[in-house]
Amino acid sequence: METWVSYAFAWLATVSLILLASRLRRRKLNPPPGPKPWPIIGNLNLIGELPHRSLHALSQKYGPLMQVQFGSFPVVVGSSVEMAKTILKTHDVIFSGRPKTAAGKYTTYNYSDITWSPYGPYWRQARKMCLMELFSAKRLESYEYIRVEELKALLKTLHKSSGRPINLKDHLTDVSLNVISRMVLGKKYTVKSSENEKEIVTPEEFKEMLDELFLLNGVLDIGDSIPWIAFLDLQGYIKRMKVLSKKFDKFMEHVLDEHESRRKREDKNWEPKDMVDVLLQLASDPNLEVKLERHGVKAFSQRFIGNSIDVRGHDYELLPFGAGRRMCPGYPLGLKVIQATLSNLLHGFKWRLPDGVRKEELSMEEIFGLSTPKKYPLVAVAEPRLPAHVYPKRLAGILQQQISQHGAEK
Repeated sequence: METWVSYAFAWLATVSLILLASRLRRRKLNPPPGPKPWPIIGNLNLIGELPHRSLHALSQKYGPLMQVQFGSFPVVVGSSVEMAKTILKTHDVIFSGRPKTAAGKYTTYNYSDITWSPYGPYWRQARKMCLMELFSAKRLESYEYIRVEELKALLKTLHKSSGRPINLKDHLTDVSLNVISRMVLGKKYTVKSSENEKEIVTPEEFKEMLDELFLLNGVLDIGDSIPWIAFLDLQGYIKRMKVLSKKFDKFMEHVLDEHESRRKREDKNWEPKDMVDVLLQLASDPNLEVKLERHGVKAFSQRFIGNSIDVRGHDYELLPFGAGRRMCPGYPLGLKVIQATLSNLLHGFKWRLPDGVRKEELSMEEIFGLSTPKKYPLVAVAEPRLPAHVYPKRLAGILQQQISQHGAEK
């Protein structure tokens, strides 16, 4: 009995000291306003399936700068144009770090990609490689033919489907993945390989892997907020991350082996044809400040496959590519693909909803993840605006015009 009382007293004393220290620390720091946190879970009870919606609702009560508690960690939330500018521009160095998360550990080779790597020499070198090598104006110009070819294929497919309901997301995802996989990996993985070519993943598996990557990099894993229960994997996310990591590692090893074999085969005649070639070339450069290891090459390549008012980060009303030091380095490519695709879709086709569907019936529900896609993809009907003989040759020419105009603006 006395032992039990002693343990209880010690436990209560410890909790009291922790609460007292926490209260004194909050007084000293003078944090922004926010909801009162619960013990252990903090304010996680206020975060629903769509965290950005939950945080927006809280900001309506506590203001454009507030503090919430995610388990053991205080989180400062800015939710206005002024706060975004203050955080991403005025104090961007302070906020350039990244927290340690399960997604960063298990899906990016232990924080080896540019998204989850901590701010420091490795990240600065990675950023420099992206801007000077992978996404330079010269490099993107050399891949122009890929964007034109894939856009032509999209227009041809849409023209064949004229008058029938189509799932727009499927078509837009395909053209985006085809462009990026050809630029990064050297070939498409969204179509079946030829009979004499060994297939490392099927098109369906490839898309499923990318969907899972987007989802798991955006989830709110409880173990990230309450580290001492992370080993329990209460939501099952870590198990899924480990499975996905093995799939991607097998896939990326195959890709790197193919590229290294071609380099050895061509020897002195070898020239880099895609971004994996460029990364492997950089990895063998002894003058790099921080050595780019093989797992770093795989992490970078995987990250680029997973991508797709002024939207360049200067105006803070709309930030699709982010802003400041951690802004997406692939935004020049994103702008080119988005502008060219959208202009061709609008110039070449008239769009309407399927018969019997009213615009009021469209669901705008979202799925939370690394991106926030519609829960129910848009289904629409495309009807050609132009004579049949101009598809897709004339329309795809718009792409080249826009690339020239975009380059002139820069």
